[in-house]
Amino acid sequence: MTGPKTGVVIYDATLRDGQHAVRHQLGATALRRYAEAADAARIPVVEVGHGNGLGASSLQVGMAAVSDDEMLATTRAALRHSRLAAFMLPGWGSSTDLRRAVAHGVDIVRIGVHATESSLAERHLGVLRDAGVEAQCVLMMSHLASPEELAEHAGQAAGYGAQAVGIMDSAGHLLPADVTARITAIGAATGGRPVIFHGHNNLGMAVANSLAAAQAGAGIIDACARGFGAGAGNTQLEVVVPVLERCGFDTGIDLYGLLDAADVAERELVPSAPVPTPMSIVSGLAGVFSGFKHRVLELAGPAGVDPRDVFFELGRRQAVAGQEDLIVDVVAQLKESR
Repeated sequence: MTGPKTGVVIYDATLRDGQHAVRHQLGATALRRYAEAADAARIPVVEVGHGNGLGASSLQVGMAAVSDDEMLATTRAALRHSRLAAFMLPGWGSSTDLRRAVAHGVDIVRIGVHATESSLAERHLGVLRDAGVEAQCVLMMSHLASPEELAEHAGQAAGYGAQAVGIMDSAGHLLPADVTARITAIGAATGGRPVIFHGHNNLGMAVANSLAAAQAGAGIIDACARGFGAGAGNTQLEVVVPVLERCGFDTGIDLYGLLDAADVAERELVPSAPVPTPMSIVSGLAGVFSGFKHRVLELAGPAGVDPRDVFFELGRRQAVAGQEDLIVDVVAQLKESR
């Protein structure tokens, strides 16, 4: 492609969203080795943490192998070029967790909220703004809101101080036209701030959706090495980067270093590369958060309930991340009705 390329920032969520694939059991050595490889590849941003973010290690959603403090300190020490990022869901994490992350030298913190609940981010974005770190906000389960609703809440988040705002396709439910409409609407509502897209691969569309997002004006694209992530995985980092480059977007990432980092991820992090499976396809069709898969399978089998029915019922109820307890109720109801 001729002419100047448009810059896009790649945000590597391997060491955070990827935790879902191993039930949050990445140890300090694995974190360090992958972070070093990502840094060598000049990946701009590396995010680390429990899969559900700061303060989320718990019996309800899974105990992490190491503490937030150790994850942040280990990764910070490994990064010489890449910026360090963390993620927090209000309710799991608190302002105290944010301040501890800042003390560990994070450069960026994202606050994740449900697609139509931007007001929950206001206080935490203020804490980050006062601390002098870059504050971002992502609207999760974005398929549950129209482009107009997302634009409204993205604009509110920007008003609260978010320096970048965007969406997570948390259930891997969107198609490229859906993404284009949402990113375009958000871009028009956020005063020129970078727009974020974070894709999941339940329907095999994560790379195509990420490209559609960039072409619609998204300036930050999330991805994970080997697609390592919840359910069917995330946008595959070592695939989406060369695709974006071929389509005229400059990522600034070294290709050979990127491929080396993917090899490190396969060796150190990923027991098997995530792919769309029958269950993750159902999750995507139902519009249910990919991270519910393990818990659904654990509960449905012993109860003699078809896990596909559980996913479609959770989708009907519009279940969102953090509502894992709802799985118990759904399985019990389906067992009784059977």
